Amino acid sequence: MSNSVTYTAVLDVQRETVEFLSGLLAAHRAKLGTRAGTRALGPFKQAVLVLRWFLDGTRVRQLAADNAIGKSTAYNYLHEGIDVLAAQAPDLATALAEAQRDGAGHLNLDGTVLRTDRVATPGPNGADLWWSGKHKHHGGNVQVLSDPEGWPLWTSPVRPGREHDTTCAKAADGLLAMLEQAATQQGLLTLTTFKALRRVSLAPWRIGGIVKAAHVLLHLERGRHT
Repeated sequence: MSNSVTYTAVLDVQRETVEFLSGLLAAHRAKLGTRAGTRALGPFKQAVLVLRWFLDGTRVRQLAADNAIGKSTAYNYLHEGIDVLAAQAPDLATALAEAQRDGAGHLNLDGTVLRTDRVATPGPNGADLWWSGKHKHHGGNVQVLSDPEGWPLWTSPVRPGREHDTTCAKAADGLLAMLEQAATQQGLLTLTTFKALRRVSLAPWRIGGIVKAAHVLLHLERGRHT
């Protein structure tokens, strides 16, 4: 007799969001020339796998078991989903144009170190590259540009947690040159409603793409365009 227990769960996400991601994945497979029936999961089931990771922080090992696939395959599916979502995120010029169109009186810029699993990566002078002395944990620094109400408009690539916000802002190509003013905001708090962002279990250099993907999902779920 098996010791396992099977149960039914409901994913707290709009079906339209799952179908949107499924469509992106299907288009990506077509672009790669993937033949029908050669993947363990179809685009819809892969989309559900990706969204379970984002929304519930489900471990990849569990995602693999639930879908009867190998752990490495589950990771591949997850990374693929992150990449196709992140590609939909607006670039800086688009975000600024949107803010201007909406008549924003000012824009807010803030950086936050997203916690990640401990990684030992030597940095300058032997310092741990991803350790944030300010926050006392490992993580990646992401800059978030938001409107006056704190709604995120754009997110930067990730920088090592040891770097200060100013250094990270300067490293984002063209950011400071395109901004006239910046202030503290709450945009990233909106993004961290996704459990996967509260403690990222993937490689820290993936954090930038993960946040961009979450940004796209947030706009889809809240009915706002990216």
